[in-house]
Amino acid sequence: MGVHERKERILALLRVQDRVHVEDLARRFGVSTQTIRSDLRDLAGAGLVARTHGGARRVHSASNRDYNERRKLNAGAKEALGRLAATLIPDDCSITINIGTTTEQVARALLGHRNLVVLSNNINIINMMAGSPSKELIVVGGSVRQGDGAIVGEDAVEFISRYKVDYAVIGASALDTDGSVMDHDAREVSVARAILRNARTTILVCDRSKFDRTAPVRICDVADLDYVVTDLSPPDPFRRAALRGGTEIVMPEGPADG
Repeated sequence: MGVHERKERILALLRVQDRVHVEDLARRFGVSTQTIRSDLRDLAGAGLVARTHGGARRVHSASNRDYNERRKLNAGAKEALGRLAATLIPDDCSITINIGTTTEQVARALLGHRNLVVLSNNINIINMMAGSPSKELIVVGGSVRQGDGAIVGEDAVEFISRYKVDYAVIGASALDTDGSVMDHDAREVSVARAILRNARTTILVCDRSKFDRTAPVRICDVADLDYVVTDLSPPDPFRRAALRGGTEIVMPEGPADG
């Protein structure tokens, strides 16, 4: 068993119980207690568990992390997801891309596309794509959130509502197994909803760790999306909700919707 799979199994245990203990995990996985402590240290550093004396406990809630710090979390997976999501988007189309460290990777992967009209409330994305050939870039108007360069608020919602694009790409802070897609900031959620309403095809890009986090504000349900692009198979209840809604789950090895 590789380190990534072992960490995923530790997180799976914490979804059904409040705490895990180093000695128990070492026996379960047949590794040393030092290895388990290293795993828990990594998971705690990513904000997925809270360390306790002799083990770790489930993280019941999470506030929005510093944006630069979030860029570093699961960076390799986010880059791969960006490339995968970009394969769903053709040349010669219009697209709205939301704020987010994973959506930034989608934008990066789209630099080779031609004849795109790109609308974004993410200043980082506009700066990244500036100067690329065959791109028309449109910055959403509104208040800029200083921490991450997001343009949010009712002015942004009204601005987005003037457009109807071919594709929308959004991220999220948390996913629930019942199919809920969630975030922390109600202003950001209002913008995400406007983006989804004003697109013909909708794509959510989220790495698997989002199932281990919570956030208080609902963006939408998985059934409201056309695609969910993720790196590992979601929990079975989420997969069933996606199947009922006709939402395709796309992973690096291919579709996983049945």
